[in-house]
Amino acid sequence: MLTISRLGSHEAHELNELLLSCTNSIQTMALFIGQAQDQELRDMLIRHYSAHVQDYNMKVEFANQMMSRDQLDVPVLNMQPVSAIPSTQYAGVQPQVKLQQLDDRSIATSYLLNLKRAGREYAWSAMECLTPRLRVFLEDAFRMCSHHAYEVWNYMARRGIYPVQYAQDSTIMAMQQIYQPVPQHNPAQLYS
Repeated sequence: MLTISRLGSHEAHELNELLLSCTNSIQTMALFIGQAQDQELRDMLIRHYSAHVQDYNMKVEFANQMMSRDQLDVPVLNMQPVSAIPSTQYAGVQPQVKLQQLDDRSIATSYLLNLKRAGREYAWSAMECLTPRLRVFLEDAFRMCSHHAYEVWNYMARRGIYPVQYAQDSTIMAMQQIYQPVPQHNPAQLYS
């Protein structure tokens, strides 16, 4: 059995980028917590904050020891759908070129976009990873970002600051006509 005690060069580069990104996320979240006006948003940021610090510390362990004994605390995905979608009238937004304080919409938007980007980076890094423990950690970090992003999106959608548009019935019907299920539950049997 092959035992790898060192990170591959591409893993080390990816880990460095992920550590830099995590440093930015933690510092940004600290600012967001101090600036959020809406209590639900502030509570959500505080609740998520410790997972991002744990994520960072585990990356530091991988960078220093090629492993971590910790297990990332991935939150359960709250499958609660948006119960009431506001009207399709959304308040406009215009980037501010000079400001002292972010509003709650800007905080939630920035945090959501940060989670989406981080999630993509974790997924990509995991697919390229040769160290099994690091790969599992990166997969968990992707799930953490995905679950946090869903919660932030849900918050934004309920407040009418993230557009929610359902697909047209004609789009759904066309898709249902095109794709049909495979009648065989175990198609590999056809080849044995």
